[in-house]
Amino acid sequence: MKLLRLLPLVAIALASCNPKPTGVVVEDHPMSPMVGTWKLVSAVTVTKGDTVKDYPVPNQEMLKVLNATHFAFMRHDLSKGKGKDATYTAGGGTYDFKGDKYTEHLAYLNAREWEGRDFDFTVKFKGDTLIQKGIEKIDSLNINHEIIETYVKQK
Repeated sequence: MKLLRLLPLVAIALASCNPKPTGVVVEDHPMSPMVGTWKLVSAVTVTKGDTVKDYPVPNQEMLKVLNATHFAFMRHDLSKGKGKDATYTAGGGTYDFKGDKYTEHLAYLNAREWEGRDFDFTVKFKGDTLIQKGIEKIDSLNINHEIIETYVKQK
């Protein structure tokens, strides 16, 4: 009889042990290979058939950080903004990724006239390396070129 009185208490205790907190969505699929911190190791721009190597640049580094829905990138000089080669570029927004198609929806950039635009890329993964290739076209700024960027995933 005492055992029957404990049964409702045990049921309540077990019901309160929820491994998935209410309001939190836990997805049952593997994390996207895009997610992580990526260091730029190479970048080229192709404009009307002319190829220009844009990166690496001495005394600069660039990182791109992606979570499940957003991306951000930062590029700066390694001399802390001192000297004639001082530079800082940062931007970010949301992105879509499916298969090998990656689209950035640029919401923030220190070159404000680029904001609010979408850029479509094809991506390829080779181990810890990401190769991103696509067209950046903004008629109002007379920009129409292909970029090819190579990143290495940071640990």
